[in-house]
Amino acid sequence: NLDFLPLKSYANIVEGNALTLDWGEVVPREKADYIMGNPPFVGYSLQSKAQKEDLQSIYNAKNMDYVAGWYFKATVFLASLSEGGGARSATEGVLQPRGKTPPTGFAGPPSSKRRAIRAAFVSTNSITQGEQVAVVWKPLMEKYGIHIDFAHRTFRWDSESTDKAAVHVVIVGFSAAHNEKTKMLYSGNQAQFADNISPYLVDAPTLFIERRSASITANVPQMTRGSQPTDDGNFILTKEEYDNFIKAEPEAEKFIRPFMMGKDFIDRKPRYCLWLVDVSPSALKKCPLSLKRVQAVKEFRLASKKAATRKKADTPTLFDEIRQPLTNYIAVPKVSSAQRRYIPIDYLDEEIIAGDMLFTMSDATLYHFGVITSNVHMAWMRLLAGRLKSDYRYSVNIIYNNFPWPTPTDAQKQTIEQTAKAILNARAKYPDASLADLYDETTMPPELRKAHQANDRAVMSAYNFDVKISEAECVAKLMEIYQALTAKK
Repeated sequence: NLDFLPLKSYANIVEGNALTLDWGEVVPREKADYIMGNPPFVGYSLQSKAQKEDLQSIYNAKNMDYVAGWYFKATVFLASLSEGGGARSATEGVLQPRGKTPPTGFAGPPSSKRRAIRAAFVSTNSITQGEQVAVVWKPLMEKYGIHIDFAHRTFRWDSESTDKAAVHVVIVGFSAAHNEKTKMLYSGNQAQFADNISPYLVDAPTLFIERRSASITANVPQMTRGSQPTDDGNFILTKEEYDNFIKAEPEAEKFIRPFMMGKDFIDRKPRYCLWLVDVSPSALKKCPLSLKRVQAVKEFRLASKKAATRKKADTPTLFDEIRQPLTNYIAVPKVSSAQRRYIPIDYLDEEIIAGDMLFTMSDATLYHFGVITSNVHMAWMRLLAGRLKSDYRYSVNIIYNNFPWPTPTDAQKQTIEQTAKAILNARAKYPDASLADLYDETTMPPELRKAHQANDRAVMSAYNFDVKISEAECVAKLMEIYQALTAKK
């Protein structure tokens, strides 16, 4: 029992901005053993100008979460002692982007002759997901020899503040020092030994999955983001607005199409939009209420600070970006609750306009539907998806285009088509239920769950995976397939 109360004043507490302070003046490098911290959680889209400047002073990278600055700063500090034992300043030299030379005098990762400093931070889980992984970890690992010693996967950290805000965090221990102990991965109350901890916090090879403009797997449908209105709401109508609108202007009904964003799609909440593609100007002029909305779109775009948006004011009758499929298509919501085991995915009629919070797949077969709705694809998604609060944020360029599809036999492909059809049939038994109702883990119908489980087994068979494989093992095997595919390219 340590007698440390009451607390006393000590001279070893330093207050300041940790990203601009010289850490070597706080603790001499040659006397340090461990760096620990709980850096501030600020996503790159929410950073102030001063915070962006803080990051730029550490490492010149775009779209980097604020917490990453501590990882780069710590890397300089723990690798800043030369062979002769003289400590360099932790602020002497700024880490350079990949492909550039290190700062003058940079001695590289500590050798066995150097003091082995290690570090561990509590961080938002964003730095182990999606695009942030390559932005943060690629230069640290490839250029500066950093590796992960131990990690705790995502967990919810409840705030003690009055507003009860909660964040989802990870704990990452890292260093450039030799590991004498076995690496450990923690998840909840479980712990596992790991041969290697990848920056995605799985026991797998260290790979960096970056943006890709087309699928890494040949002969699969392209996935595309839906159409973006940029209209200040003037093209979009609720059910009540739609009813009132066509009552006041019946001629406009032929211009109006069903419209879905991601939430509309999941909740099956009806909305509509003015879809004026190929509409004759003379026909539009006969509809003053529609024309008034078009004029409002024009004025809204002209007032934008973005030159590209102002340019779109030249075509105010059209959505800003049009990517509407010309045939029936598969729709995938951009954002989905992390409480769901499966992201709700479905076929939509070509008459339904997909907004930019939906992704679309034209010419997709039941086989394609079966694979992307399977637990294998969901495991890949959970590994790579960014988060909107705690919800999954799906991505075409990171998740879908990097997904290693199976190479099934004809018989395996046929089985997946059958199990995919069974999923759709099970849903059809509940025409009054939304996808939110059907995929709630509490209310999911037994026959739908059974159909999904059969589909999961069929897809795992196409990969030659054991049906009892854990999600972490599944992801590790997908990483191996991905590694082989990228090696060929």
